[in-house]
Amino acid sequence: MSEAEEYLRLASVDNFRDVAGPEPGYATADGGRLRTGVFYRSNDLQLTEEDHGLLARVGLHTVIDLRTAPEVALHPDPALPGAELVHLDASGIPMEELAALDHRDDAQAVMAQVYRSFVTHPKSLSAFGAVLTRLADGGPQLFHCSAGKDRTGWVAALLLHLAGVDDATIEADYLLTNARTARSRARTEAQIAEHLGREKVAVFAPALVADVAYLHAALDEVEASYGDRRGYLRDGLGLGEDVLERLRTLLRVEPGQP
Repeated sequence: MSEAEEYLRLASVDNFRDVAGPEPGYATADGGRLRTGVFYRSNDLQLTEEDHGLLARVGLHTVIDLRTAPEVALHPDPALPGAELVHLDASGIPMEELAALDHRDDAQAVMAQVYRSFVTHPKSLSAFGAVLTRLADGGPQLFHCSAGKDRTGWVAALLLHLAGVDDATIEADYLLTNARTARSRARTEAQIAEHLGREKVAVFAPALVADVAYLHAALDEVEASYGDRRGYLRDGLGLGEDVLERLRTLLRVEPGQP
């Protein structure tokens, strides 16, 4: 990535990035591109003072937190000038279930089930419908969970699809988490080793990364339950065409527009 393509980076929140990708924004399949500076995604906002100032200058009017109540209690979001904090609980990884496992394959199965639950669980359907409805109010807004890879990654993948980005780009953007979060993932591995034992690090490893197999598990469930992503957005998440069209308009720079 060249300096010209680089976008805002926060040293203390390593998975903070623009949903639209680096400037000038991801290309769409019909020759358009995405508009940067509208929606941002991240892991939890444990900000240094310097990064707090950088993020404040983005001018966010909403920060949407997709974490569970215990996750929020552990690391509450900081107040940002002019930004409303909105909590929409989209259940994530069942940590107690994961901690009881002894095999990596079982952890992979848990992760696939987490992603299927994004499509089937009423709590997740309600949360994801609400976050997309809220985002349709316009930017700049930020949404996040703890690691910024699963709940956040699913919302970002839906937005990119809605904007007309091809699946290869959506998958590459989803996997970018693995490159961006090496530092925070190492901290998590150290905590696992300290509290649960070094042998648990390998067991937990599938839960610490983005894996296209997980994304495909959710998409397969979408196809089985709703036919396609449009059906999921409309019938699963309860989004009207007005909301979907506002999101497209916010996200896209149409072909031929400057």
